[in-house]
Amino acid sequence: MAFIYATCPSSSISFCLNNQIAFQSRNTQISERPNNLEPKISNPSQSTDHKKKSYIWVNPNSSKLTQKTYDSRYNSLSKVAAHLNSCSPVEKDVFNVLDSTLGSKLGVQDGLIILNNMSNAVTARIVLKYLLDRCDLSLRIDLYNATLIVFRKCKDLASVEQLFDEMTQRGVTPDIVTFSNIIGCARMCSLPGKAVAWFERMPEFEIVPDDAILAVMIDAYGRVGNVDKALMLYARARVENWSLSDVTYTTVIRICGAIGNFDECLTVFRERKARGIKPNLGCYNTLLDAIARGKRASDVKSIHREILSSGLRPGWATYAALLRAYCKARCGDDAMNVYEEMKEKGMVLNNALYNILLSTCANIGFVDEAITIFEDMKTSKDCQPDTRSFSLLITILSRHGKVSEAEAVLKEMSEAGFEHDIYVLTNLIQCYGKSNLRDDLGRTIDTIMELDLPLDERYCSCLLNVMTQVPHEALGKVARCIDKADLKLGNVVKLVVECGGEDETFKNEASEVLARVGGEVRKTYCNCLIDLCIHLQKLDKASYFRTLL
Repeated sequence: MAFIYATCPSSSISFCLNNQIAFQSRNTQISERPNNLEPKISNPSQSTDHKKKSYIWVNPNSSKLTQKTYDSRYNSLSKVAAHLNSCSPVEKDVFNVLDSTLGSKLGVQDGLIILNNMSNAVTARIVLKYLLDRCDLSLRIDLYNATLIVFRKCKDLASVEQLFDEMTQRGVTPDIVTFSNIIGCARMCSLPGKAVAWFERMPEFEIVPDDAILAVMIDAYGRVGNVDKALMLYARARVENWSLSDVTYTTVIRICGAIGNFDECLTVFRERKARGIKPNLGCYNTLLDAIARGKRASDVKSIHREILSSGLRPGWATYAALLRAYCKARCGDDAMNVYEEMKEKGMVLNNALYNILLSTCANIGFVDEAITIFEDMKTSKDCQPDTRSFSLLITILSRHGKVSEAEAVLKEMSEAGFEHDIYVLTNLIQCYGKSNLRDDLGRTIDTIMELDLPLDERYCSCLLNVMTQVPHEALGKVARCIDKADLKLGNVVKLVVECGGEDETFKNEASEVLARVGGEVRKTYCNCLIDLCIHLQKLDKASYFRTLL
């Protein structure tokens, strides 16, 4: 029985409609009759047989056939990879799986498919050994890179570094894919320092990083604190139009916030949106924290409105960021609104958030709100007032002359097992001074003298501040407390309090004391001493301290 086929440059494949496959050689005879493609049939039974079996020719180079064959092979190898992921990480067992399922049919591409579908770093290492013994030397780098991908999935940086050493010892030259995998693994392990170290080794192997690697290094350099390098790469990314991830944009926003470039924070945020990268809640949270450092209330409110209109559903982290932002911007009403909303949604605040709320109340004079927040904190199952919580509430009450309430909180603080610090005691002194309770004021100063408090710069700053608000007769006692911590600073205070005019001794002593303290402490000391001079109506000395700021 003969069949008519068209010629094909390669061996033809015929599919029978009843799923039988027949292979024909390229030399199949071709009919010379152009208008009659049916073969002559002399036997009627053959005709019936022929009608039952009809064949069509399929091009062996067909993309659909190739894809179907590849998909079948890929699925089979994926199952082998799944088996290897769960098998015992012993060389004999792994080799048996590979031998029994693939045997001599295993090729390098098959090995790559298996490794790409693996997620067990230990067995992947054994599979690599099996493949290296059976592959062409020129293809070893591909197998090493595929194994590095498995290690990266497992966040196993130690194995990545060991495999890199093995590669180089065996004379396998790493390529850009190798370094991309190593840097990616370091970032997945939250080790930006390692990512930077490996990035800086690329020139050692004469490998030039591509845009993708440079883009992720913006984030890595930002996280290790190399702000200049991160911003330099970001500036280059702008010019060369790199594709940046949302993580990279978020890192740049955080960097700009940390260095106080708040306008640039907003610019980067807008660039991100212009690129079609929709901000997520993590980005909004970072932006809020960055802008909050600048105490830019209008920007915080604008971002808050944008979050609400974006369709996103803010969680605890976003509410916490909003609360911090409004507090730092001293938007008391907005902060309290966010706080009330968090309570309504059943969100639990931690000590840090409660304390930043109390600090805001202290700064803007929200006395009743502070008491309510403190009581909420006491009834919370998740956190209780700490030293700072008690200290802040005492400060608020003291500043508003609520002596009995401040003393009650002080007693409660002692009963809770917290020791009184210099901040609490000096606030009480101010409270007693404002209320003209001189006996209580003197007793509290004596307590400061008796307690074993840290005699540090904070101690001196608090005492300098309290000197501006106590009666003249109490200044000597406070000055003796300062003497106890810093004799030279105590001498300067005595020269301010006791001596009349400005002289060389005063100038030398003052400049020497202020020259040996840091910037912020120096500013605090100067401001307190200026206030003390004004309090004592010694304006010439106040003017001299202004020159030392």
